[in-house]
Amino acid sequence: MFDKKRYVLVCTNEREPGHPKGCCAGVGSREVRERIKDLVAEKKLKGKARVLMTSCLDICSGGPIICVMPDNVWYEGVRVEDAEEIVDSHLDRGEPVERLRKPDAPKGFSMI
Repeated sequence: MFDKKRYVLVCTNEREPGHPKGCCAGVGSREVRERIKDLVAEKKLKGKARVLMTSCLDICSGGPIICVMPDNVWYEGVRVEDAEEIVDSHLDRGEPVERLRKPDAPKGFSMI
């Protein structure tokens, strides 16, 4: 049994090339999502984590952006080679990967 389920929100938003905001898909977020998803399955963590695609999370400049809920931990600049550390440390042991955390991350989603 697991304590709680974590939802890994990976921005896979795509904009046209040259858009001033950029986009996470343009810097490899889809590959990052697939790697995290594969690792969750390989390590038998499906009961602890669910990996989801999202549209824009409104933090475009530091992509790829990942938000892990309900922990409210935001990662920026995540690369495929970071996936295993996120899965092992955060999703399995509950210890966020400090080097990837967004320092000025949102405080959470508002419930309007």
